[in-house]
Amino acid sequence: MIPPASEREMANALRALPMDAVQAANSGHPGMPMGMAEIAVALWHRNLSHNPGNPAWPNRDRFVLSNGHGSMLLYSLLHLTGYDLPMAELKRFRQLGSKTPGHPEYGRAPGVETTTGPLGQGISNAVGMAIAERLLAAEFNRPEGGPGFEIVNHYTYAFLGDGCMMEGVSHESCALAGTLGLGKLIAVYDDNGISIDSDKGSIKQWYTDDVRRRFESYGWQVIANVDGHDVEAVDRALRKARRERERPTLICAKTIIAKGAPTKANTGSAHGAPLGEKEVAATREAIGWKYPPFEIPDGVREGWNARDRGKRAERRWQRVFSAYEKANPELAKEFLRRVTGDLPSSFSGLVDSLIKDANLKAETIATRKASQNALEALVPALPELVGGSADLTGSNLTMVKASKVIGKEGAGNYLFYGAREFGMGAVMNGIALHGGFTPYGGTFLAFSDYARNSLRMAAIMGLRSIFVFTHDSIGLGEDGPTHQAIEHAASLRLIPNLEVWRPCDTVETAIAWAAAIQRTNGPTALLLTRQNVPFVKRDETMIAGIRNGGYILSEANGTPRAILIATGSEISLALEAQNQLQSQGMPVRVVSMPSTSVFDRQPDDHRKSVLLPGLPRVAVEAGVTDYWRKYVGAVDDPRGAVVGIDRFGESAPASDLFKHFGFTPENVVKAVRSVVK
Repeated sequence: MIPPASEREMANALRALPMDAVQAANSGHPGMPMGMAEIAVALWHRNLSHNPGNPAWPNRDRFVLSNGHGSMLLYSLLHLTGYDLPMAELKRFRQLGSKTPGHPEYGRAPGVETTTGPLGQGISNAVGMAIAERLLAAEFNRPEGGPGFEIVNHYTYAFLGDGCMMEGVSHESCALAGTLGLGKLIAVYDDNGISIDSDKGSIKQWYTDDVRRRFESYGWQVIANVDGHDVEAVDRALRKARRERERPTLICAKTIIAKGAPTKANTGSAHGAPLGEKEVAATREAIGWKYPPFEIPDGVREGWNARDRGKRAERRWQRVFSAYEKANPELAKEFLRRVTGDLPSSFSGLVDSLIKDANLKAETIATRKASQNALEALVPALPELVGGSADLTGSNLTMVKASKVIGKEGAGNYLFYGAREFGMGAVMNGIALHGGFTPYGGTFLAFSDYARNSLRMAAIMGLRSIFVFTHDSIGLGEDGPTHQAIEHAASLRLIPNLEVWRPCDTVETAIAWAAAIQRTNGPTALLLTRQNVPFVKRDETMIAGIRNGGYILSEANGTPRAILIATGSEISLALEAQNQLQSQGMPVRVVSMPSTSVFDRQPDDHRKSVLLPGLPRVAVEAGVTDYWRKYVGAVDDPRGAVVGIDRFGESAPASDLFKHFGFTPENVVKAVRSVVK
């Protein structure tokens, strides 16, 4: 029987592995893992409930490394506790195709709960996870059946550093967490007084926040002045945090970056560069680590191994769930559906009914209103939908009759995020990561810039997050250029794995919503009008074609001489121009392309059948023109043109603006005639 190592030795393993991996890669951040080693021992060895043998166990505690540059701390913990992350992968740190990239990536290594690196977003994801845990518990737990009927009961832990504290998104999300009283959210602040520029100056030259008062003002419990190198002190703080159920907790742990390194501890150079061979050797001597790189003694392995403990924890939960399942078979079935992310079997029929209803009503309304109409049917049928808005609920129309506002306790399905677009996006991603819910949140399209990096992170992780962006063009009118989206649709379409839909009427909007909800491998952005847009009549073939992202909306009466491509509110311009051209003896085809990303994924023969090769093309959209050149040809191609807007807007009624900027049927006709020879 191998005696387990002391916790001091276990902590030193968390110093040795990161410093060796960073040195081997000649790249990385050794300082944070070495400085947070004892904190990691207190949490992962003494407090964290998880099962390395089943990283997807629904009732595991969630752990987020918000200061993701210290990724080797997480990889070391995953390896040592028994996740399927072999030492060979730690040796390949930061190498092509490894499971140990420079920053943690969701889906790459088992046990990584979210992709972190852009500072402040990890703690914001953690806020979303804590919200999801509370909502899932309120919906499924049945305390009247005794304690054994609490099938959702876990904590969300996060590590964060000075950089996360500085980033504005942490202010947005942490303020919301305090307002909501997320008592099962526990964050540990690595207060080491070092950031990247510390090798050039002192952090007091750029960061003097009173963190304690800041978080107390948010409504958090703050446990200050904890010695981050004292496992017992950190453990006491964690246990105190778990006793607090009304407020999230921030543990402010004083640490020394790169602790153990004789000359580089407490220096800026230890943050983001290898220690160097001499310093690594000196560190080994200083901490009494006698083993060569990547060698872990059996006692340390035995001390860290959490597979048996994790298996027992999940078995206890499984017994609870089995009893729960017998007493509440339908609830148990729904719980399993939700945590696996499956849609109910009735969903296809619901969507068919929604589309049929929109087609029969043939309403001329704004697509933001069409979106709300779709949600009126979808929200009651899909309890996993959790909506919200960044202080624009009445404008985004994201709230419906079945919406119930989420507060400090109980269930709900709608969040008032306040004017916090970035925080909203990052929290939504956390909700999606936790499982059990599909989040959607709204703001104006022009303000998607505030949230942009959270959209990018959702796309990188392949999350089912749905972003509702209304007031999508100069069509919003009098609020002027600050609020009028010009470049935004094109810029969002450039984000890989983000599906962007700009529907033209009620039917396209219903199908866009269905596609967003059905999508399991990435986020969706819905771009919606403020102003009313006319309904377009379609046959069944056309309706089916919408799901392809681009389809023939109105065929030419005769052999087409050109193709008009349009989206959203400009579809009506294309159809009016088609009528005028037809009367002048020039038949043209009108293609609606609500989602370029979906259209681009279609088979080559389908795309060619819609955009006939060789025909002149004109694209019409109230946004920048460059994006559409991929469909109509380069600027110097005489057979292609774009009717768009390459400048900022003006403050005026929408109808005046469309005329002022040339969005008229006559101007579209002129553009077509310029490319048809």
